[in-house]
Amino acid sequence: MRVRRVVSTRAGGRSVGRFAHFNLSGGVGDEPAAVAANRARVERELGVPAVFLAQVHGTRVATIDALPAAGAPDVAGTDAAVTALPGVALAVLAADCVPVLLADPRAGVVGVAHAGRVGAAAGVVPATVAAMVALGGRVDSIEVLLGPAICGSCYEVPAAMRAEVDAALPGSAVATRKRTPGLDLRAGLYHQLTALGVAKIGADPRCTLESADLYSHRGNGPTGRQAAFTWLDPRR
Repeated sequence: MRVRRVVSTRAGGRSVGRFAHFNLSGGVGDEPAAVAANRARVERELGVPAVFLAQVHGTRVATIDALPAAGAPDVAGTDAAVTALPGVALAVLAADCVPVLLADPRAGVVGVAHAGRVGAAAGVVPATVAAMVALGGRVDSIEVLLGPAICGSCYEVPAAMRAEVDAALPGSAVATRKRTPGLDLRAGLYHQLTALGVAKIGADPRCTLESADLYSHRGNGPTGRQAAFTWLDPRR
């Protein structure tokens, strides 16, 4: 089955001020009507309904087995989702954290995960892979896209935090361009997925802090969120 993937940007929406323009998060203080209009537009353009998550930097994975009702609330307390249902997009929100899109096209299973520093170190991505396997996916058939996120050259953290995260997510410890302690979460996730047996891993190289087209919480303070979507397209 064909797998679709889309990553939004800041362009084209109804939000204003620090949320300008295409904020897709309802949990950052933006006007609800603007968020609803932005989400309605993205669903029209994708051509499928979307399931959004109320993310909490945890490891809970939701299994989506029915189309969302119109106006349904975001899935509470959840940072990942999987489905084998064609024609429904799973959405993950981010503004520096890594949005992870996963798919097993052979089995017809897709998943998303919100992998920030806390969730990535806690194991949200392995939990998502396990949930996909429970739906019939195979680890050696899973394909992954690591979406735009803050890069290791920009993500400065205290040395103790870097060591703590790298102990849980080996390969994530780096030095920033200022030669200070830093984290490259996409590098750590790449190593983690490889260790799980996932062989096909791609990455969107954009840095959210460096790109004016993307939201960055670290760069802009309270701000909006872009979204990464994946779904199974039943059309051949």
